Amino acid sequence: MAAYGLYTHIASNKFRSMLLLAGLFALVYVLVYAGALVAEVVINGNGTVAYYLSRAFSDLLKAAPIATVVAAVWIVIAYFFHQSMIDAVTGGHGVTRQEQPRLYNLLENLCISRGLTMPKLKIMESPALNAFATGLNPRQYSITVTTGLLDALNDKEIEAVLGHELTHIKNGDVQLMVVAVIIAGVVGFFGELFFRLFTNLNWSSGGSSSSGSSSSSRSSSSSDSKSSGGGAIIVIIIAIVLIVLAWLLSQVVKLALSRSREYLADAGSVELTKDPDAMISALRKIEGRGELPGATSAVMELCVDNPREGFADLFATHPSVQSRVDALVKFAGGRDPGPLPDPTEETEQLETEQAGAQDGPPPLSQGPWSDAAGPANPPPVPAPSPSGAPATNPMGPWGRH
Repeated sequence: MAAYGLYTHIASNKFRSMLLLAGLFALVYVLVYAGALVAEVVINGNGTVAYYLSRAFSDLLKAAPIATVVAAVWIVIAYFFHQSMIDAVTGGHGVTRQEQPRLYNLLENLCISRGLTMPKLKIMESPALNAFATGLNPRQYSITVTTGLLDALNDKEIEAVLGHELTHIKNGDVQLMVVAVIIAGVVGFFGELFFRLFTNLNWSSGGSSSSGSSSSSRSSSSSDSKSSGGGAIIVIIIAIVLIVLAWLLSQVVKLALSRSREYLADAGSVELTKDPDAMISALRKIEGRGELPGATSAVMELCVDNPREGFADLFATHPSVQSRVDALVKFAGGRDPGPLPDPTEETEQLETEQAGAQDGPPPLSQGPWSDAAGPANPPPVPAPSPSGAPATNPMGPWGRH
């Protein structure tokens, strides 16, 4: 699906996301098939590879409705209670206009200017600089902002961050990301369940296989027993590969959904605020300062910036701040002030300054009226004149007359 502008990019992303989410549902069936392979080996350890594959496919057809219902129940539970679970993890709580007039008015003005439904506003008590949006329908939409973000950003920068989250809501990114996280959780749950089942029953299946081979050696040739045992091992390897592959694909799909939308959300914020410099400045201040210690990885994937980078940026859920700033400079005409000092360097510098201040005040330098090395010398007293006239000071207060 070709994309030639902002809105066609949004439509293209939604179309691709729906295909990816359909693929995630397919991964559930792949896991069920892998579990059926393991179950068939446990039940009968003397079959061939073709026998196990055909029997597992029959089991998949029987178990597919049950797997679909379980996944649907999981989604329904998350649909109604995902916000409560996120609030329990992050400690976010709703606020009113009276409690946060500055933040509330900024969000309300943005919604009125574009005719958007006002989402709920939540505050998270954390020194981190971050924000995220959640919800699956207009009645559930909410934007959570940390107290650290409110303290560090000015009004234009906060407005840019709110515009970023509103764009996620307007584009449907929030719904798709929440659903993707839910389905990825289902895949992870089934994968871990089957993996634990395999590890617990591995020795018993091996024992049944060996006992079966010993009994069959009395009634058949040794070559048949070797071929049957080899088939079970091959099928177990296939099941393990399917489980690992399904889990990896679920993570890759989830990351692709997140990374492909951050550029559009930045562009949507500039469209709402008409101020690309504010979005760039906000990103520079948030860069490296958005870690939420108590948040899970699923919550961090919904934030403006996720500092939890993966190996060689492969498993990073967000593009780097530098690449996002470069896109805003190139396509929106913004100005990049450059990266801010690292938070750890700022902390070390502050501690050094505080330690220097505790050592005592600096020594006073020698001024025109005093000497830091000792008390000031009194001015010279002139000698009395021989004629008995009153003594006069040939040196005036400002120099020689």
